[in-house]
Amino acid sequence: MKLLHTQTDSHAASRRRARRQRALQAAERLLLGVGLACLTVYVTACAERSFFQSRQGRGFDQQLELALGEEAHDQSEWSAKRVDRFQILQSGEFDALGRLEIPRAGVSVMVLEGTADATLDRAVGHIDGTARPGEDGNIGIAGHRDSFFRGLRHLETGDVLSFATREGLAQYEVAEISIVAPQDVEVLDPTDEPALTLVTCYPFYFVGNAPKRFIVRAHRVAFDDWSRDRLDRYTARPTELAHRGD
Repeated sequence: MKLLHTQTDSHAASRRRARRQRALQAAERLLLGVGLACLTVYVTACAERSFFQSRQGRGFDQQLELALGEEAHDQSEWSAKRVDRFQILQSGEFDALGRLEIPRAGVSVMVLEGTADATLDRAVGHIDGTARPGEDGNIGIAGHRDSFFRGLRHLETGDVLSFATREGLAQYEVAEISIVAPQDVEVLDPTDEPALTLVTCYPFYFVGNAPKRFIVRAHRVAFDDWSRDRLDRYTARPTELAHRGD
């Protein structure tokens, strides 16, 4: 009788171990599936963002080329595909306002209008109510701290950056770096001199909604209208800037 109880207990323990093993295997498969799904979403988002930036960049450069060309073009011998492409460029389907480049931060990014999530997921955005790119005054640009503006934390006063728009190429020098509360919007107030204010959340590695804002204020030190020589030198510049995220 004692032997029978022992065997029964042993079988019950084996069944419990088997159930735990199956439960663990199911949990492992579930976690693996969730991990693969998250990785797929991340890779897809990165690829879409890269494609969008590349497409907007090419469109912007082509629009600069068109701006230097003759106003009227004889299209009588053009192919239908080339005519359609030309009209797309002329119509402004490429909606980038310009290209912001910050060598020390490893940033080369197209600037779009507005700061909606869909905009900042693919680019950086001009802050509504601030001077528009190409105008004098204080131009505000916002970007995500875990994306294009991650590298802003490497900046120091005196660093240079450039902002190319359809009007010309502006060079800026970083004058001040500060950390403010979200409600301290006076950093975006108009300025007497041409300025550029970059805004991102802070701390850079904070988990959740970051409680502060990281502000970079730069003053314009040079501006050149586009010319054939200036555009050739701009398009021939080194292009190894990366969207550094370290």
